[in-house]
This record gives sequence, C-alpha cells and structure tokens, in this order.
Amino acid sequence: MKKFTKSLLLAVPVALTPLAANLAVESLGFPALTSATLQAQEEKKKTQYKTKKSYSLRQPVFKDFAKVQEKTEAEDWNGALVVLKELESKKAPKYTSFEKANLWNYFGWIYYSLENFDQAIRYYQKVLAEEQLSDALKLGTLYTLAQLQFVQEDYRAAIDLLKQWMAIQPIVGADAYVLLAQGYYQLGDMKQAMVNVDIAVERFESKGKVPKENWYALQRAVYYDKGDNKKVIEILQKLVKHYPKATYWKQLSGMYGMVGRDKDQLHSLETAYLMGAVTKEKELMNLAYLFMGEDAPYKAAKVIDKGIKAKQIEETSKNLEILATAWRMAQEVKKSIPEMEKAASKSDKGDLYASLANIYQLDENYAKAIAAGQKALERGGVKRLSQLHSVLGVALINQKKYRKAIEQFKLAEKAAKTKLDKQYAGQMLEYAKSEMKREESLKI
Repeated sequence: MKKFTKSLLLAVPVALTPLAANLAVESLGFPALTSATLQAQEEKKKTQYKTKKSYSLRQPVFKDFAKVQEKTEAEDWNGALVVLKELESKKAPKYTSFEKANLWNYFGWIYYSLENFDQAIRYYQKVLAEEQLSDALKLGTLYTLAQLQFVQEDYRAAIDLLKQWMAIQPIVGADAYVLLAQGYYQLGDMKQAMVNVDIAVERFESKGKVPKENWYALQRAVYYDKGDNKKVIEILQKLVKHYPKATYWKQLSGMYGMVGRDKDQLHSLETAYLMGAVTKEKELMNLAYLFMGEDAPYKAAKVIDKGIKAKQIEETSKNLEILATAWRMAQEVKKSIPEMEKAASKSDKGDLYASLANIYQLDENYAKAIAAGQKALERGGVKRLSQLHSVLGVALINQKKYRKAIEQFKLAEKAAKTKLDKQYAGQMLEYAKSEMKREESLKI
C-alpha cells in the first residue's frame, strides 16, 4: 500500500483577519462529542470562557489599525507592512498589552499573506506572550500558529499548541482531532494518531455524516501501519463507497489479496481496470492471473491481448505463453496458436515448442504438431517430457505411422514421473500396437 503522503497531512493555515479574530472564533469548532464525559469537560470550559475579563481597543488605536485595514482591503500587503512597522516604532510603546497583541496579530496576518511563515510565527508568538488577550484572539492565534508549525514541519510544537487550544476552546471540532492525529502520525506515534482520528471519524458517523476523504485516508494509513488488515479493508470499503476513486479500488484489491479473498480481490481490481486505472504491465498480468484462477480465461486473454496492442504489456515469451494458454483454456484454439508460435520463437528452450505441439494436435494439425515436438526435443529443457512423447505418439497415430508412434509411447512410459502419465502412455502404446496389427491385417 502506498504510504500516506505529507501532502494529505499538512493543514493549510487559516489566518483570521485581526478584526474577525475579535468577533467570532466558534467557526473553528464543531458540535461536542456525544460522550457524557467529554460533554462535561466541554461545559466546564464554556464556564471558564465566559468569566474571563474582556478588553477593547481605544479609539486612536482603532484609527491606527484602520490605516492598515485600507491597505489589506486592496491586498497591498507590502504597503500594510510599511504602516505596521511605522506603528511598531512610533506608537507601540504607548499601546496597552491588548493593543500590542492586536498589532502583533496584524503583523502575523500580513506575513502569512506574504508567505513569510517564519516571521508570521514570530509575531503570532508575540501575540501569545502578551498578558491582555481576549479569548477569541488567543484561540484564533493558537490554532493558526499550530497550523503554521505543521507547514514548517515542527510537529511537536504544532501538537503542543493544538492541545493548548483544545484545553480552552469551548467546542472542539472533529477537524482539530484530525489535525492532532496528523501531528502524531508524522512523529510516528501511531497509538495517539489512532485515538484522535477515530474520535473524528466516530463523531461524524454517529450523526449519519460522511467523514472527509482525507480523514479516512489518515485512518487507513494508521491501521495499515498497525497491521490491522481487517480494519484497513473496512475503511477502504467506506472510501470506495463515498469517494469511489480507482486508487482506492486498487488498494482494496491488494488488501483482499493479503487476506486470501481472491474473488473480492479480482472484482475490486476489475473495477479499477474498467475505470481505466490499471495500465501497468504487472497490474494487468495480475488481473489476467486472477481471471484464470477464477475460471474466466477468456477475460484474461482479452486483458493481455488489449494490453499488448496498447503497448502496456511487452511481447515477451512468458507473456505470450500466458496469452496463448488463456486462449486455449477458453477453447479459442485458433487464437492460441499464433501467440504460442511467437512465444516459442522467442524462447531458447524447448518447453514452449512442446506446448505448441499440444495445441497443434488439439487443432488436428498433426504434421505441425510433429514438427514442433521434434524442435522441442532438439532444444531440450522440456519439463514434462512424457507428455511431449505422448503428444507426438498421438499425432503419429493419426498419420498412421504406427511404428514411430509405438516408439514415442515407449519413451513416454519411460519418462513418466507420475502414475497417471505412465498409465496413459501404456494405454496408448497398446492402442498403437492394436491399430498397427489391424492395418496390417487389412493388407493381407
């Protein structure tokens, strides 16, 4: 299974505008968990939140910030930075702690907008260092700073900030638990990653909602790391249901294969194939093998044939042999012959010519069967020599060359490695002898 990529893990920071940060931070959260314990904790935090002292900006300071606001509304970030630096050097020393916090918050927002994350982090940290902070400003700053630390790949700092935010946020949304799980995942703490992503997923599913795609993806990655194949399959089944992408069907197919669910493995991979996502030689040949294993050789042959024509599958001796075998198993002997001919011509051993001899015999082309069989013997390396001699014997009988047929069946009997092969060769030997006697008696 493909490793859970960083691009899916990193959160995009949501830097609140300084004025918005003072008005509403509840939009960062979701309804509380249904657990009685967690609800009690949330109610306690709500009480603490309401009793904290509130602060406000003085009118002259509000006017100072209005100059910055004019620049930001025009998206003149550099111009806004010039105004902020002038306020920092000339007026900030006379600001209250709360007013300074809002000034630093403006700096953080502007630097964030300029994608200067190091400076954004520096100023957001200055916000948190001030004594006079509204709850909204503190909450918004903690959350944004946590996300910025994710971008900077300082996952430990991100987790610490996020936990501080969760400790004072009245209502903690499922997104926050996922973000926390992502941080633990990056640090390799799979136990905590699992706990937090499970909370987020359970919260949504218990309300009849569908969790976000990347939540399932993270949950799948965590359980895959744990080696819980059953749970991974369960999660992938949800992904293909709610987010039916070919990549998830392929992953589900692989997981079914790991637990020996061959039919489900085939059906999942076939779905991905029909979606046009199975294009690599290894994947296509695997699909063909699965079809053959489930007694669907015609579909296997079609997959390989189409793949070769699309140049997705190389015309190697092995691949052509499998194609020929699939056609033969599907009772398409005429289609099997040219493929096995090409396969044999690309091989330096006689085994494929032995297979070709057998196919010629099935097609009742006995002369070619004998020629291919002789070439197989010349090249050597035939694994089932007894069967080859028997094929030659049958072809020779059909050409009424009984003495030569008898010789082949004797060789087949001698080379037999199984009781069945020996028995068959013996029976055919007696048959060839009787046919030779019958033929000779007709001449008298």
